[in-house]
Amino acid sequence: MRLRRLVARTFWAVSRWKLVTEPAPTRPTILLGAPHTSNWDFVFMLAITWKLDMHIRWLGKKSLFRGWRGPIMTRLGGIPVDRDAPGRVVNEVVDRIRSGEVFGLVVTPDGTRKGHSHWKSGFYRIARETGLPVTLGYVDRTTMTVGLGPTIELTGDVSADMDRIRAFYADKAGAVPENRVEPRLREELATE
Repeated sequence: MRLRRLVARTFWAVSRWKLVTEPAPTRPTILLGAPHTSNWDFVFMLAITWKLDMHIRWLGKKSLFRGWRGPIMTRLGGIPVDRDAPGRVVNEVVDRIRSGEVFGLVVTPDGTRKGHSHWKSGFYRIARETGLPVTLGYVDRTTMTVGLGPTIELTGDVSADMDRIRAFYADKAGAVPENRVEPRLREELATE
């Protein structure tokens, strides 16, 4: 852990981005990494959580875990996601948490960095099934800041919960603003 904190401290000392954050949550949480618009988001996520001494796991496309990268990604806390069967990873994460494994889970709900009209709902399902709160992590190019926002409890009212999340992210542009996806779940689109 000391090495991770040293790496994070060095990163923030030389980065042109500024860490502006609320304190780390005091219990495991689903940490949203949004807007997810660049490969740099992964670096920011590690630098934030290492600086705040958070024990996290994160979801990443399974191709990141092939070959020589696999052991590195796993050591960094990665859990591979098969995009052809995303529900399987939700069940796996829920089972890990219910079995007593303690960790925060970083999720990029907009999925890939571009080409989507809505967020993926896995984070919402995991939070509701495990009772974990959701912490709103962010990247904002307009202010050159990254960090953690508030931690919220989901109510089960998808539209109301997403309205709160949308309000937080309304002024956050991501590292590559043109790749930003509006925080909206497919479940909301079906009712509009």
